[in-house]
Amino acid sequence: MSRGGGGRERAVNAKFFGRLLGGSAVGAANGVFGGGGGMIAVPLLERIEGRGETQAHATAIALILPASLVSAVVYLWAGLVPWTILLPVSLGVLAGGYLGAKLLPVLPPRTLSLLFAALMLAAGIKSLL
Repeated sequence: MSRGGGGRERAVNAKFFGRLLGGSAVGAANGVFGGGGGMIAVPLLERIEGRGETQAHATAIALILPASLVSAVVYLWAGLVPWTILLPVSLGVLAGGYLGAKLLPVLPPRTLSLLFAALMLAAGIKSLL
């Protein structure tokens, strides 16, 4: 005798595996390119998960942290990271990350969307040149 709810269970599993696949794409981009995972995560969170602009960006940052940590350990272990660059730039990244996190909640969603689109466009153009 079936307990029912099998369709709901399949939908939950499909959503879980969809999130796993999306997360893998975000992590792979971040690991290979040294960044860019957020450019995949934000649209996924907005369109597939239905999150608003601000929440999508905030969640993307939180998602990138573990990917960045894992990638950093691999790169550090392989001796690919010059410490003379890492330490001072890290201080700037920490300061910029703090300021950006404070700015995110006060930016209107439309402004945030336009700034993000401009950043993606600039990154695309730079990679082509």
